[in-house]
Amino acid sequence: MPVLSNERVLTSFLDYLKIEKGLARLTVAAYTRDIGQFAGFLEKRKRTLVDANRQDVRDFMDELFRRRDLDGRSVARKLSALRHLYKYLLLDRHIEHDPTLNIETPRQWRVLPKSLARDEVEMILNPSAGGDGAPLQDSRGKESEAIASRNRAMLEVFYAGALRVSEVISIRLEDLKLDLGYVLVRGKGDKERIVPLGAPAQQVLRDYIANARPILLAGKTSALLFLGRRGRRLTRQRVWQMVSAASEITARHASPHMLRHSAATHMVEEGADLRTVQTILGHADISTTQVYTHLAMDRLKDVYTRFHPRSARRDGNKKEKQ
Repeated sequence: MPVLSNERVLTSFLDYLKIEKGLARLTVAAYTRDIGQFAGFLEKRKRTLVDANRQDVRDFMDELFRRRDLDGRSVARKLSALRHLYKYLLLDRHIEHDPTLNIETPRQWRVLPKSLARDEVEMILNPSAGGDGAPLQDSRGKESEAIASRNRAMLEVFYAGALRVSEVISIRLEDLKLDLGYVLVRGKGDKERIVPLGAPAQQVLRDYIANARPILLAGKTSALLFLGRRGRRLTRQRVWQMVSAASEITARHASPHMLRHSAATHMVEEGADLRTVQTILGHADISTTQVYTHLAMDRLKDVYTRFHPRSARRDGNKKEKQ
């Protein structure tokens, strides 16, 4: 059997991801970058994707870890992309051995995503604290007020539903069920899930739909819930700018992902089980959600220390009283 070129391997694998797996365009683009980077690494060794071995994968991981512009989660994502590639090649019998098999995931990769403290989230969401997107307003009167209303509603939805930026900008008006308190979300791979929305999010959404959205439409029509000026579709970059501007009051530059992770973190801290958090976040595998496990353990230890009669803290208090 002739050796497949890197270009042919990548093309067939990406077709598989798009056609058979139905992955979103942005996800496929991420796979393309990650696998293309490994292919470039192999070319320097005069090797191809189909004849790479486990040592090649290990050396590639080591090289990534030495780079200062990559964190552990980024390296872990690249390993995940390679694992998917070689599982595909193995199933299609292009290779006999998976070079990513038994490649251990170092502990430092399991880094909890950055999140905001609860008071920081409150500052962003509370309009009286300046978190209604004011830095992005202009002097156009009603349109400026409409944009501020839209920004506040989007911020509430980000935190209330722990949504991704691509999910928020894709919500359609018909997906919103305010009378029932939830929104239908289309996540990765076009998978649908129902996400509850709290009372604050429901209220600002009602205000936005009734008063601000018609102004942004400017006589045009759109099926989307959140809109730009003159009914245009919002870009991911514009939303990132909006969240960053709204978070300036906290002295931290937050991102949509930080709001998503903050929501998950705060739910776990309050005692939510990981299966529930997995469902809300739209994770296909519980292992992805387990990054929040140590939060649950921290809370468990804290409750134990405070309330168990044999905990060290309670024993110490008893001795002091004696």
